Amino acid sequence: MTIQSVRLFGDPILRARAAEVETFDQQVRQLVTDLTDTMYESGGVGIAAPQIGVGLRVFVYDTGDAAGHLINPTFEVIGEETQTGPEGCLSIPGVRDDVTRPLVVLARGVDMDGAPVEFRAEGLLARCVQHETDHLDGVLFLQRLDPAARKEAMRMIRESSWFAAGVTLMPASQLGARKRAGAQESGR
Repeated sequence: MTIQSVRLFGDPILRARAAEVETFDQQVRQLVTDLTDTMYESGGVGIAAPQIGVGLRVFVYDTGDAAGHLINPTFEVIGEETQTGPEGCLSIPGVRDDVTRPLVVLARGVDMDGAPVEFRAEGLLARCVQHETDHLDGVLFLQRLDPAARKEAMRMIRESSWFAAGVTLMPASQLGARKRAGAQESGR
């Protein structure tokens, strides 16, 4: 198990477009393992490589109904139906808000061996694919909020203890503890 620290809001790697993976070797397989271990330790449903400081187009996910990884992902929106629901981000602890995204997407990419992957994603899985692909494009979910919600989210970030302390890395175990404590407070 190789758990990595998670990069937080303010770290420049979170705003940069990640590079395509061109070589499928042990380093890529280890990156997928590190991402998976870090996601589970932090209590997330997905995490992208830039969130652990690696500027490559790789993400992992586990929504409870589906789990896996996608390298060099793209997606195509299917239909016009949208979903609005809460999103948070391991790189922005303590901030959640409703985001509207397409309900169904067709995700494409490759696996850690370079083999093609394609799947239809709906609901939470579609939200996850879009959120994590945004990370690979240097886009944070805050940018998907309406102006009033974004202003409130930025206020919450500025008032957070981690941001005020200038923290840009947080051990995944602390994120998991925060998430578990939040779930207990909300009765989940």
